[in-house]
Amino acid sequence: MQDSRKEIISWSMYDWANSAFATTVMAAFFPIFFSAYWSAGQDASVSTFFLGIANSTASLVVALLAPFLGAIADSGCYRKKFLVFFAFLGMLMTSCLWLLSAGQWGLAILFYVASCIGFSGGNTFYDSLLPCVASDKKVDFVSALGFSLGYIGGGLLFLINVLMYLKPELFGIPDSVEAVKISFLTVGIWWFVFSLPIFLFVKEDESACKKTRISESCRQGLRNIISTFRCLKYLKTTALFLVAYWCYIDGVDTIVRMATDYGSSLGFSSSSLIVALLITQFVAFPAALLYNVFGKKIGTRNAILVAIAAYGVIVILGIFMTKEIHFYLLACLIGLFQGGIQALSRSYYTRLIPKNNSAQFFGFFNMLGKFAAIVGPFLVGFVTLVTRSNRLGLLSLIILFAVGGVLLSKVDESRAGKEVAEFEKSMNR
Repeated sequence: MQDSRKEIISWSMYDWANSAFATTVMAAFFPIFFSAYWSAGQDASVSTFFLGIANSTASLVVALLAPFLGAIADSGCYRKKFLVFFAFLGMLMTSCLWLLSAGQWGLAILFYVASCIGFSGGNTFYDSLLPCVASDKKVDFVSALGFSLGYIGGGLLFLINVLMYLKPELFGIPDSVEAVKISFLTVGIWWFVFSLPIFLFVKEDESACKKTRISESCRQGLRNIISTFRCLKYLKTTALFLVAYWCYIDGVDTIVRMATDYGSSLGFSSSSLIVALLITQFVAFPAALLYNVFGKKIGTRNAILVAIAAYGVIVILGIFMTKEIHFYLLACLIGLFQGGIQALSRSYYTRLIPKNNSAQFFGFFNMLGKFAAIVGPFLVGFVTLVTRSNRLGLLSLIILFAVGGVLLSKVDESRAGKEVAEFEKSMNR
């Protein structure tokens, strides 16, 4: 039932649950621990290259699977089932990082890639449930609520993990290395516990689903992928937004995934990188909600454009960064815009797609985001490896923000509404 407080809170709590992976694992401890522990002795540029390849591989797998699984989910009402499957994959593989010893960089990459697939795959079906819990009137607020709870939830566990790392004796842990390994286990447990509300209380809208067997849904899913490509010929505004999103979200995701590695390459201490990530989390918590208000004042699309411009400025400032205080200031800037650009992009997209095909279209939404996340980390890693300059690697992202902003400025929501209405009318004939 749309706009049910219980379902809205339960849906939003999944962001609280899985954001612990994005902060503790993806953004902080895995990049640092990978270079300092699992691949110790490797050149920093080589470690950056392997990390970029790992992120790109996970993104490629999800990108290839997302539209197909999304189409299956729509035809057979499997959104929640797929969410549960991918979430448990992420929880399990993240917890397995706890078991690895120094030098086991191959297994670390394998478990990390699998956990990223679980994280990103689960988000595809989590996003597709948004139209089931929120009406058009509340979708911006609910999307922003999810991201804001994600920042505070992920930030709280990250804070605990940081304290474990800095003061392991307070937790009865022998040393900081063991504290980091235990942190991976706590993320898996946290992810499971706070996912229970969405598993138990959010109901999938089954009014437009056909209760088909999984084999028939697979066949229908394949047909629907072809159908979606055909649909985008008629939903030209939706297609334009997807290309714009593909460009600008590449830069956003790459900055999130590679920031600590970039800071390490500049010689910043692990503790300063961790402090910067905490700053980002706790600034992003209120900023995501406030950015929703900002979006209502100037329009959702315009607010996204402002955030894209801000990220362009962040990249330019980042290449001139020399001191740890600069890293802290950039962390504040990222926190101000990160939640806003993600939340408003997700909610804006719900206005551009047919509601009865949400998982199918969100499959494409996430597919493009993940294909972008293939290019970004690989580009940064490759340019860094070739030029031996992390600054030049970071600078390459400015092109993606520029192209994404120009394309988004051409998206007309009213035209998209007409195209969707005509499309749905033609489908019902």
